[in-house]
Amino acid sequence: MTRLLSTPPMALLILAASRCSAWTPPSYPRATHSEARRSVASVPPSDRREFLTRLVVAPAASAAAGALPWLVGPSLASAAAPSQEAKDKENIVKGYARLQYLLDNWEEETTVCKTGQETTFGDRCERTPVKVMEYLGFKSTNDPLFKAESTMRRLQSSVPSDREGDFYEAVDAFSQNAEEANSMAFVSSWGEANPGGGKDRVRQFIERSKNNVIASRDSLRTVMDILDLKP
Repeated sequence: MTRLLSTPPMALLILAASRCSAWTPPSYPRATHSEARRSVASVPPSDRREFLTRLVVAPAASAAAGALPWLVGPSLASAAAPSQEAKDKENIVKGYARLQYLLDNWEEETTVCKTGQETTFGDRCERTPVKVMEYLGFKSTNDPLFKAESTMRRLQSSVPSDREGDFYEAVDAFSQNAEEANSMAFVSSWGEANPGGGKDRVRQFIERSKNNVIASRDSLRTVMDILDLKP
């Protein structure tokens, strides 16, 4: 005791520190491989299946579901949807067929009969130019010939080099005659309302528009021949 009291304070601290053992974490018994297998085997089969499903199957299925639309979806969608070129060619063929039908049934298609209602001149049927504008694509965006000039020009890459001149000439001719037919049809719709007008004037403008419809059909047929499209 006397010796400790006579020892300097710094020396006492060093002595105390040297006698303290370093702290080590408590050790736990480690299961052997056979014990681990027995532990897993003791779990009911249904619980083991659920555990494996959550651990392996579910993440794999989730990853596959996320990858498939990216890997497969776009190619399948593009294969199912028709190309713009196919749509344009189809519209040209349909538009040609519609103009041919209009010309084959010109009187019926440009005449409207009102049941139970007489017109200004006492009859029930009168000529109308509306169908001309419809068949040429000027009344509906769903018509095959709606903006037909743009449709045909999108197909210029399919034109053989030795037919390019004929193609552009036919496209220009169609556009000019379609516009002229539309104008004649519009003027004829006001034929009776204009001074000096009457049914004869309406019929006159409708028949003039027919000539432009014929020319428009012929231009479409030229375009179809160049693009090797069958009516």
